[in-house]
Amino acid sequence: MDRNIKVIRDSPTWLIYLQLATFATYLYGLSAALPLLRAELGVSQAVAGLHGTGMALGGIAGGLALPALTRRFGRRVVTWAGLTGMNAGVLLVVFGHALPFTLAGFTLAGCCGSTALYVMMAVLSDHHGQAGAAVISEANAVGVIAGIATTYAFSVVAESPTGWRPALFVPVASTLLLALLMGRIWVPSPSAAVPEGPGSGTMPEASDGRAPYGWRFHIAGVVLLCCVAIEFAFNLWAAELLSQRTGLSPGLAATGLSAMLAGMAAGRFGGARLALRFAPGSVLLGSLGVTLAGWALFWAGTSAPVCYAGLALSGLGISVQFPMGLTRMIEVSGGRPDQASGAASIWAGVGSGSGPFVLGALGDGFGTHTAFLLAPALIAVAAGGAAASRTRS
Repeated sequence: MDRNIKVIRDSPTWLIYLQLATFATYLYGLSAALPLLRAELGVSQAVAGLHGTGMALGGIAGGLALPALTRRFGRRVVTWAGLTGMNAGVLLVVFGHALPFTLAGFTLAGCCGSTALYVMMAVLSDHHGQAGAAVISEANAVGVIAGIATTYAFSVVAESPTGWRPALFVPVASTLLLALLMGRIWVPSPSAAVPEGPGSGTMPEASDGRAPYGWRFHIAGVVLLCCVAIEFAFNLWAAELLSQRTGLSPGLAATGLSAMLAGMAAGRFGGARLALRFAPGSVLLGSLGVTLAGWALFWAGTSAPVCYAGLALSGLGISVQFPMGLTRMIEVSGGRPDQASGAASIWAGVGSGSGPFVLGALGDGFGTHTAFLLAPALIAVAAGGAAASRTRS
């Protein structure tokens, strides 16, 4: 692999970074709103969990439609339309005070938001060629930072006399502001931006968009599913285990997610540097080892400092798994980044919906501590798949 690759952060790249940050304000905003929404609606945890299921199903639907949408309307239109639909879903939640409206809002936002997200990832991969993995990791780091800021702002607004709902206007306002300031900017087509040829960094053009994918592509999808399942399982259940193991109140235990998000932010910026020197599959394998070490520290810990350290280390490992897993799918797609991104959305949707559900079901039967053994099992499957499908670079 060429170790002299450089990242050029031009105006189109910054546009995608900021669009991804806008997406993150929706994702982390609705996640923070879910406990308060559950209390307001007076529903059970299982019913409240349907909102997450709706987001996952919406993501799968968006992935199925993505290739056809980009062929028909182009990437630019699909990205901005996806952000618009995402905000429409958020507004349904803001103004909806009944379960059907909030479920519809979460599902619509998940569908449109994920469609925009995966188009952005395909655009960055094409626009930056061999530096695509590094740029995708860096873009996701920007998203995590926006997510941390959103959760903090949400907690402040939720404690104010206005209540939590005004905090959900952040993605709407961010999208409008971004459209006004940078709406005319877009990424040039790959053929216009970089000449084709050996070493150019462009993806080879597929001879037939309907040709079957190779076995490495499907293995990469399974790896991505496992990685996303790990991340969402930690997101939704780590605070519960932290509370049980340390005796912290549920409110204080929720701060454990801040430790994990801090690790993720640091890891994604650091992962961008690693991706310039090593192949995505190698970075992914290393990150799975780091996640396993963090899980072991967290799972065995009984004091808050040890568990916080374990969560931060877990976040450091988890940080690059989605960017590298997605990059790997695009890399082995045979020059079909849009189709690969659509397929990745489906794999990721299944992972985000099934991982937390399976861990929760195991927790009901065997306890949360035992249920968290699901994490190393997923890590093992992902590592096996990543190792088996590596290609020489």
